[in-house]
Amino acid sequence: MSVPTTIDAVERARDAAGRESWAEAYELLHAHDRHPSRGLTADDLSVLADAAWWSGHVDESVTARLRAHAAYLAADDHRGAGLASWWLYYEYAGLGRPAAAAGWLHRARHHLEDLPDCPEQCFLAMTEAEEASAHGDHASALAATRRMTALALACGSPDLLALSRRTESHVLLAAGRRTEGLALLDDAMCAVSAGELSGMVTGWLYCLALTECMEAADFARAVEWTNAAMEWCAPPWTGRPPDTDVAAKDAATETAPAPMTVPSGENPFRGVCRAHRVEVLDLLGAWALAEAEARQACREVPVDCLESAAAAYYAAGDVQRRQGRLEAAAVSYGHAHELGRIPQPGLALLRLAQGRAAAAVAGVELALACRNDPDHDVLGRARLLAARTEVALAVRDVAGAAEAAADLDALAGDADGDVPLLRALADTALGSVALAEKRPEALLPLRRALAGWLELRVPYEAAQVRMLLAAACRAAGDEEAARLELGTARAAFERLGAVPDARVAAALLTGGSRRRLPGGLTAREAEVLRLVASGGTNKDIARELVISEHTVARHLNNIFAKLGVGSRASATAYAYAHDLV
Repeated sequence: MSVPTTIDAVERARDAAGRESWAEAYELLHAHDRHPSRGLTADDLSVLADAAWWSGHVDESVTARLRAHAAYLAADDHRGAGLASWWLYYEYAGLGRPAAAAGWLHRARHHLEDLPDCPEQCFLAMTEAEEASAHGDHASALAATRRMTALALACGSPDLLALSRRTESHVLLAAGRRTEGLALLDDAMCAVSAGELSGMVTGWLYCLALTECMEAADFARAVEWTNAAMEWCAPPWTGRPPDTDVAAKDAATETAPAPMTVPSGENPFRGVCRAHRVEVLDLLGAWALAEAEARQACREVPVDCLESAAAAYYAAGDVQRRQGRLEAAAVSYGHAHELGRIPQPGLALLRLAQGRAAAAVAGVELALACRNDPDHDVLGRARLLAARTEVALAVRDVAGAAEAAADLDALAGDADGDVPLLRALADTALGSVALAEKRPEALLPLRRALAGWLELRVPYEAAQVRMLLAAACRAAGDEEAARLELGTARAAFERLGAVPDARVAAALLTGGSRRRLPGGLTAREAEVLRLVASGGTNKDIARELVISEHTVARHLNNIFAKLGVGSRASATAYAYAHDLV
């Protein structure tokens, strides 16, 4: 009676795999495989490998794939052995074992290259295209994608055809052919949105498309595909991802969960897609949700996709930094670094906020130097150049800021087609430099930048530009326009929770209403004096103004010298006498 039962279990597992009910297929095949007397065919071992991966058991997936390869080889099935080899290359690469991955890629080529045209060769062509593109050999990369497309059309596989379209899109974008590349990416994503593809290829394309859109600075597409990806990832029994309350609680307590294996039955692409969503939410100003989603993504990301967890930690650090939670931001950037991501330019801007200007300059310049080679991550380079402009202006290196802004302007101008996100970044940098150089034409690029950020619906950057516009309006003698910009910026910062920026906007509004501060005090010195008069220690003042204690002490020395006082008590009396409190 055991033989029919055994056969029935395997057949049910095959049926479950055909329905992409991976948890069910894994349980059936895993239970069957535990009995030494029961064997699985090479094809069934491949199904077990797929089911184990989808169920979060990456090590078991690799083991089953190794056995499948051996079984195909024993049967002299080079197509099966070649495909199993390619999947082993892919899985070992994801697990951070490049030597093992290279060995299995070599085996895949050994098995498949001399065979007549077959669908399995599509995966080799895809790998060849990506490798050639990474080395800047765009001609060879395009040749490989065209071979892949021909093979996909010949075998009539929607999965392989969509993958070939996306691969060619990647190559074109890397070559700077933005319009053609995005058109092909849209073609591939049509098959995704129509539900024409398998779960694996659907997940691949969502993740790859989101990466391509952000690197190409195509924010509109990133928003659209992020929302679609999260809908696809959501479990059928609920309309939203699980454990949102837990994630929000962790965000409030600033804990940092380590990435974990996905529980059986869940979608392993969910964490990766959620990590992409965090970056979109960050730009849209949904900071509380972005931080909660970042922490949830770190729970869900599979062990072979830790770069996505690194991206989520980095995005959380950006949110915390702009909210003035500098210690929490440092922890998040540290986790991103541990997982292999260089946390720039966020870390440089954090150092600037901490009063460590030299560290900020060194960090952003080193990060830019590491990107001198051709790189299709246009947005990544643009953000570094924008940060370089900001850091240079903070240390009064106007020439360095002008150079960075010019490079950013050239990057936006070189893009194939209109790229609003790049243009807004460039106009912001150009306007800030013109303002530092006290040129009246600073208003023109700043107004263009504001219009760009408002059109993109990116509120934090829009509010920052309003601050610059306020300074430009004051320099031109238009106090009313300056106060309007400052008031709008302050309200936006308060809505976002950008506490340091809101304080600066409030201080500038107050400073604008008083033409002259007594004793020749600057606006910042007056602010320090107010906090001294309120009983604040140097440590309290540093925390309140998000500056270092050393900077507070320097301000106090200047205040004492200007007012001719020698103690905090005398300075406090002066503040009350001159209505500064």
